[in-house]
Amino acid sequence: MLKIGNVQLKNRLIQAPMAGVSDLPFRLLCHEQGAALVSMEMVSAKAITYHNKNTAALMRTDDREYPVSLQLFGSDPEILADVAARLDTAPFDILDFNMGCPVPKVVNNGEGSALMRDPAKAAGILSALVRATRKPVTVKIRKGFNENEVNAVEIARIAEACGVAAIAVHGRTREQYYSGRADWEVIRQVKETVSIPVIGNGDVDTPQAAAAMFAETGCDGVMIGRGCQGDPWLFSRTLRFLEDGMVLPKPAGRELLEMILRHAQMELDLKGEYTAVREMRKHISWYTAGLPGGARLRRDVNEAVSMEQVKELLDRFLLERSPLEEPV
Repeated sequence: MLKIGNVQLKNRLIQAPMAGVSDLPFRLLCHEQGAALVSMEMVSAKAITYHNKNTAALMRTDDREYPVSLQLFGSDPEILADVAARLDTAPFDILDFNMGCPVPKVVNNGEGSALMRDPAKAAGILSALVRATRKPVTVKIRKGFNENEVNAVEIARIAEACGVAAIAVHGRTREQYYSGRADWEVIRQVKETVSIPVIGNGDVDTPQAAAAMFAETGCDGVMIGRGCQGDPWLFSRTLRFLEDGMVLPKPAGRELLEMILRHAQMELDLKGEYTAVREMRKHISWYTAGLPGGARLRRDVNEAVSMEQVKELLDRFLLERSPLEEPV
């Protein structure tokens, strides 16, 4: 088991915060499949301060998903601390701070992974957050900004000294974005340096990879991001593999279709048809990646404008792959 501050998790698998992906329906599906902690999309502290309507929607939670983590990003210690204090009674369990986002519009504002280059400022922010809230504060970092500035160990020491309850380490630099292989060795180095829980992240897309990360790094938890896109079962399959070594396949056929349709209905209920149809385009692409007929389905879904069209395309996809099965 894994404990972060006063939050006890039922296992050691965590769903990563992913912008544009880890909305409420996605989190609920991952939770149902065994993710011990689910994470919201990152939200801007400034946007919360100015009562941005879209940000409020990103922060919506559901009783069925707990425990859940909210991830903030920003660079102003006073604004971040003020937001943390205002959210202290909000319905989430852990406050996470983003020091890993690599996208230019974030980095160019001195936020996200840009803070890896300014340890003193990072220390001021983390200390301010810890003082401002009673919730456990965690931080997500990268290996470093680039290969010439690898400082995950230094930042981890700082985080621990500031009172951070756990640290997640993505084994890539900002310069890499999501390309190449994640460096798990740096995760092991961080784990050997600090006493707070260390959560490994990067290239965990199979149950075997999760087991290997635990074995090679000694990390306390494994964070799964892109690997669970289109595969929320990755959590249940990984838990099974860790328990008894059994490798279960990703579901296909009717079970896959039922999951996609359920995901689509949840998006529809939450966001309305226009947005839900467009949200599901990427999810359907991930769900059906590598399957016969998947390319045609993805092309057709990208042209669909109603949820009824999407459902018809999915029914056809199942029938063409399994002629003896009835549409759902």
